[in-house]
Amino acid sequence: MTKKLIAIWAEDDNHLIGVNERLPWRLPKELQHFKETTMGQALLMGRVTFDGMNRRILPGRETLILTRDSDFEADGIIPVHSVEEALQWFKNQDKNLYIVGGASIYKAFESHYNQLIKTSVHGVFEGDTYFPNLNLSGFREDSQTFYEKDEKNAFDFTVTVFER
Repeated sequence: MTKKLIAIWAEDDNHLIGVNERLPWRLPKELQHFKETTMGQALLMGRVTFDGMNRRILPGRETLILTRDSDFEADGIIPVHSVEEALQWFKNQDKNLYIVGGASIYKAFESHYNQLIKTSVHGVFEGDTYFPNLNLSGFREDSQTFYEKDEKNAFDFTVTVFER
């Protein structure tokens, strides 16, 4: 299997991805999809996103934090200080690297993605962070899976995978 650099995110009908550095919805089925997709691989997020998770490390995955702070440290993470440093790390290991936010981090890796995994949460929410407008030329839809709302998931959502 060829390793990939992958953007993975969930957005509402207006491309909203966050509120106060957190997800605007609670969808256990979508979180389960995220966990199953990324388990055993590596995640990269910005420091603000990491802080919004209360600096919680997601088990079973290597975690890279992109920060300008050269003194930044946290237990269980790999700090990187530039896109180039993150790409060098990616090149020298054998895991997929999932870019998981926030908005400026998604944009910073725009020209490097091999795959995009977008969850469309079917609804409109209040928030303050939107997914950036990426150039998706060269990507084609590979698969789409619809998940119906149920007693634990208040909203329908669709996961679409795009390949370059």
